[in-house]
Amino acid sequence: MINKVSPHLWIKDITKEAGISGSYLVKQKRVGTTRNGNPFISITIADRTGDLEAKIWDGVERLSGLFNEGDIVDLEGFAGLYRDQIQVTVSDLRLQDGKFDPEIFMESSPVDPSEMMASLREIIKEIENPHLMELIERFLSDRRFIEQFKKAPAAKNLHHNYLGGLLEHTLSVCRLSKIAAKHYPQLDGDLLLTGAFLHDIGKIKELKYDLSIDYSDEGRLVGHVVLSADMVDRKLNECRNFPYELGMRLKHMILSHHGQYEFGSPKRPKILEAIALSMLDDLDAKIAGISRIMEGDRQKGPWTEFNRLFERYFLKGAISSFEDEPEKGDVIKDMQRTLF
Repeated sequence: MINKVSPHLWIKDITKEAGISGSYLVKQKRVGTTRNGNPFISITIADRTGDLEAKIWDGVERLSGLFNEGDIVDLEGFAGLYRDQIQVTVSDLRLQDGKFDPEIFMESSPVDPSEMMASLREIIKEIENPHLMELIERFLSDRRFIEQFKKAPAAKNLHHNYLGGLLEHTLSVCRLSKIAAKHYPQLDGDLLLTGAFLHDIGKIKELKYDLSIDYSDEGRLVGHVVLSADMVDRKLNECRNFPYELGMRLKHMILSHHGQYEFGSPKRPKILEAIALSMLDDLDAKIAGISRIMEGDRQKGPWTEFNRLFERYFLKGAISSFEDEPEKGDVIKDMQRTLF
C-alpha cells in the first residue's frame, strides 16, 4: 500500500537506507535481463532537485505495463548504495492519479524572470545603431515571443536546464558582451550585444517543457541555431531599409555561435563579433553547467565522480594538505627498517 500522507522527499535529500514513498517523474525506462535470465526494470526517477537511478526486481511483468517515460508515478522503496552511488530499489509502484503539483518536477531559475527581463531591457537600451534597435524592438514588442522567451529553458541537460534558463543565460551573455566590447574597442559593441540577445531565441521552438524538458520535432529536425537565424530573418524582412551587410553579419554570428562543425555549428566564426559571441556563449554555458555538476555531485571527498561529457573529475572541495605527511627521508628510513 502506497503511503501518500508523508511530505515529498526531494531527490537531493535521499540518502542510503532511506525509506521512500512519494511521487516522482519517470525520465527514463528500460527493461533488461539479469545474468540468470530474470527480468528487471531500470528507471530514472526525478523531481526538480535532480534524478536517481531506480531498479524494479520483483513484479516486473505486473508493473511494466503500468507506466511509461514521462509519467508521474507513486512509488515505494528504499535507497541503498551501488558502486558508491545512491540507488533506489522499488517495492511497489502505480501511475499517479493526476493530483500533483507541477512545481515539484520542474525547476525554475532562482532569479525572478520579470527582474531579469527588466535588466535585459536596460542593457539593450544602450544600443545606438538605429537599425539594430528597430530589429530588437520588433522582438520586444512581440508579446507571444516575450512570454515564451521568459519561460523557456536554455538546454535539456547541461546548462540553464530549467524554466527561465534561456532568459538567464541570454542576460548573462549580454552582460559579458558589454565587458568584452569595452575591453576590445575593435569590436562593434552594438552588433555584439544584438547577437548576444538573439543567438539562442530559436530555443523557444527547439525545446518543449511540461513536466520535463525534451526536444520538439522542430528541435530534432532543424535545431535552435537555424531556427534562431530564421526568426531573425523574418523580423529583418519587416524592417525598412535594413542594411544588407549588417543583416548578413548578424545572421552569420547566429549561425556560427557554436564555434565548430562538430558542435552543431553550420558555419565557423569568420568576423570578430562572431568569434567573441561564440566564446562568451561557451564560457557562460560551461561555468553554469560545471557549477551545477559540482553542486549536485554525491561523491564523498573533494572530487566529483568522473564526468563522461567532459572526460575528467572536477575539484569541488579544498585541496588536501600535505603538512602532516611524513618527510621523504622518514619514508626511506621506514622502508630500510622493514627490509633489513
